[in-house]
Amino acid sequence: MQALVTGGGGFLGRYICEQLVARGDQVRSFGRGAYPELTALGVEVVRGNIANLGDVSEACQGADVVFHVAARPGTYVQPQPYYEANTVGTQNIIDACRQHGVSRLAYTSSPSVVFSGIDQENVDETVPLALEWLATHRSYYSHSKALGEQKALAANNGRLRTCALRPHLIWGPRDQHLIPRLINRAKSGRLRRVGDGTNFVDMIYVENAAEAHLLAADALADENSPVGGKAYFLSQGEPVNCWQWIDEILALAGLPPVQKSISQTAAWRVGAVLENVYRLLRLNGEPPMTRFVAAQLATSHWFDISAARQDFGYEPRISTTEGMRRLGDWLNKNASEPRALATGAAGDAARR
Repeated sequence: MQALVTGGGGFLGRYICEQLVARGDQVRSFGRGAYPELTALGVEVVRGNIANLGDVSEACQGADVVFHVAARPGTYVQPQPYYEANTVGTQNIIDACRQHGVSRLAYTSSPSVVFSGIDQENVDETVPLALEWLATHRSYYSHSKALGEQKALAANNGRLRTCALRPHLIWGPRDQHLIPRLINRAKSGRLRRVGDGTNFVDMIYVENAAEAHLLAADALADENSPVGGKAYFLSQGEPVNCWQWIDEILALAGLPPVQKSISQTAAWRVGAVLENVYRLLRLNGEPPMTRFVAAQLATSHWFDISAARQDFGYEPRISTTEGMRRLGDWLNKNASEPRALATGAAGDAARR
């Protein structure tokens, strides 16, 4: 099978590439970088811009299946880059798939596409997209991903079978976003618990998330598969207390638990002020807090994954305990300051 992975050099994308190569598929990665680690695996690396239809069309040529993982993440308050990458980019993928006769498309979405600022406990895929709330509260990542999911699922037909996968809080070795940000903020004394610390969240170990993508794409090969045109939540199958889990991650890095806290109301107000300051002054980077991040970090959001289990046989094969052990080993091997993004704060803790 010839598989294209957009964002193949990223955190999740690289694991998908590795699992495809391990089972003998031919793999092509599409992204902005050169990614020599993918070339060493035997992956064909194609460089380009997801917002450029010509680049995308060239990458899709000859593919049997596309894993559309690439996205612009974060909590920046300038909307245009998100819609160019996440919404226009997804439409470009769909158009290129149709142009070249690609038969399957697995779109990496996010549970945040249904988040509306309140607790979500054991919700399933019947919960609607929160388009109005996300737009009103300037969650441009989630809003643009929701529009992309709409496009991907609407494209499902007899010639191109599509599905959307919603992995929540992807974590594990080689993460350069969530884990380093938590560690760096804790080391600098800027990490604060938002809310009362009792909220439960779902999360997913990265290799489980990658395997779920392969399972769903394989299921799409059957023209009568129930997977076509549907979205699926993905997780470890058991929620965790958000702040206890963060403390466990910090302990793996040899750091004490979070000591300082801020109420959700106060964090929300700070986020609203910072959003306006960054937007009006057109400041680069991400605000240290936004309303969306405040709500995500203080509320419960965990999901029923029975549909993924039933329709394409997903099970979180690597347990949370084993995943944390592997994460600890990786952190110990990279004990020097983990590489993190140059800007931003806790934004990626609310991503996906």
